[in-house]
Amino acid sequence: MLVEYSSLITLIALTAILAFSFYAVLIAGQLSLAQLGLASLAAFTSSLVVPDEPLFGFIPPLAVGIVFGMCVGILAAFILGLPVIRLRGVFLAIATLAFGEMVRIFLINQTWTNGAQGLGFPKLVGIEVAWIALIVVAYWFWRLSGSRMGRAFAAIREDELAATTMGINVARYRMASFVIAGAVAGLYGVLLAYFSRFADPNEFSFTAAVDGLVTAVVGGVTLFVGPLLGSVFLSVLPELQRLLGINAGWIRPTISGVLLLVVILFLPGGLSGLIPRRKSAKRLVANPALRPDLPALPAPGTELVSLQGIGKSYGGVHAVRSVDLSVQAGEVLGLIGPNGAGKTTLVNMVTGLTPPSTGTGVVLGAALTAGTKAHRLAQSGVARTFQQIKLFNRLSALENVLVGGYRITHDTLLRRLLFLPSARRFEREAVAMASAQLIRVGLGDKAANAAGDLSYGDQRRLEIARALASHPSLLVLDEPAAGMNHVEAGRLSELIRSLAADGIAVLVIEHNVRMMLATCDRIMVLNFGEVIASGKPADIARDPKVLEAYLGSAGNDADVEAASVLAAENLAEVAVELAREHEQGPDAVIGDDAEPNGAAEPEDKR
Repeated sequence: MLVEYSSLITLIALTAILAFSFYAVLIAGQLSLAQLGLASLAAFTSSLVVPDEPLFGFIPPLAVGIVFGMCVGILAAFILGLPVIRLRGVFLAIATLAFGEMVRIFLINQTWTNGAQGLGFPKLVGIEVAWIALIVVAYWFWRLSGSRMGRAFAAIREDELAATTMGINVARYRMASFVIAGAVAGLYGVLLAYFSRFADPNEFSFTAAVDGLVTAVVGGVTLFVGPLLGSVFLSVLPELQRLLGINAGWIRPTISGVLLLVVILFLPGGLSGLIPRRKSAKRLVANPALRPDLPALPAPGTELVSLQGIGKSYGGVHAVRSVDLSVQAGEVLGLIGPNGAGKTTLVNMVTGLTPPSTGTGVVLGAALTAGTKAHRLAQSGVARTFQQIKLFNRLSALENVLVGGYRITHDTLLRRLLFLPSARRFEREAVAMASAQLIRVGLGDKAANAAGDLSYGDQRRLEIARALASHPSLLVLDEPAAGMNHVEAGRLSELIRSLAADGIAVLVIEHNVRMMLATCDRIMVLNFGEVIASGKPADIARDPKVLEAYLGSAGNDADVEAASVLAAENLAEVAVELAREHEQGPDAVIGDDAEPNGAAEPEDKR
């Protein structure tokens, strides 16, 4: 029976390898259709170098072809990636599809490929070779999935902007996924040619590329076994069709199209998404013994941020105008002001997401210029949260925080491939560090929950934990108390003060003025992009210009509440009120499972 179905079994392995070449880019959130063009280049060029006899008397001819074909795939993918790496979505798909068609037409018009008549190859690939190759490829992606590189790919797939602020060089990793896809596609091209004993440029057509993409998508990109599942499922369809005596050629593409729609609409994780993932029901317990070696934080009082006359203009609109700002290690600096005052634009410049139009600035020793990269600032020790939550929703809470620790983790893919003890040690340290941060924000019992399934308040806390995982010197929080009631805000205030006590500089934007007055060492008030007040909380609470800015706003609820707090003009009373509210909910810790009474979520979360 094995002999009878040997061709089918071999084709399942080869189709899975092709699907892995699509999987390599899909896990990084890219849609490329160049793989068949890369495979055809590898197949035909390998025919030029494969010897008739073993090289040096012991290297099999097929091994020479595989190595050469993979190198061709890598080189071609790298060259292709240079101009297209900045494209996204359908534009990337169109560009790579055009590449594949260009390669096909080029090969058809070459004499050394025998044109459209195709080229003959010796039979060097059977079941054993095909499945050994598949096992090696699958092993690579298995070890990749839990590595530092694999987490970076997953982060880029979920949210490129958030990944950048974790210190991940998005462009470099996108290129890496292209190169990996090129290597796997090159392997597939060589194996297919030496299995079928014939290669025709038209075999590597757009239709074949779509089949490979469908196989990968149907199998799923959340687990490394997805391409194999998709290959088995789709490869047996023609055999079932043959056994049933159905000769209609439209059935397989129709079924493939229907499956693709079903997966996109109802099963985003593909067939592999049906495989239950192991979850731990235990609450995480911190293990200080596994704490990794972390870089020392700057000495308290060290100036970490220095801005002079910084500004940002969009055409004739001045979002931020001539702001001077400094932040020191161990200090909590608050930015308040009505909506549209320019607060988020200012912190975007501090974190490297937006280049300044005017002025000068230095953050952790790096000058803010048009060429400043956000991922480089993140690698230097800048971490942040966002006004609109940017979590990796399909990853668990623990996996989100593990991505946050990208800057300080040390494992490499090579260590994981070789199963070195150091790889296991680094992984345990990374998990221990991430667990400690989840526990710190009160999410220790929700580590296995998908980030997208958490409540709004828990998502806010998870974003803070992810930022803390990078062991930052400067932490930027953009409206971290949004959606929290006064009790939760009090707990958040305590957390921020504890971070400052640890030596972290905290720059926080918040509309909850009551919390800001009780939390910050200094407060800066922006209005229409300009600083209208700066100083101690007690001075800010009594500044008539600040009160006027809020009362003169457009009537936003947060601004009206802030104005009412400021109108009290008594910081001591505000602090006493905050403490009294805190005492009303001693069990409502920042990470409680139940929402405290009175908690309100934004309308888009209700």
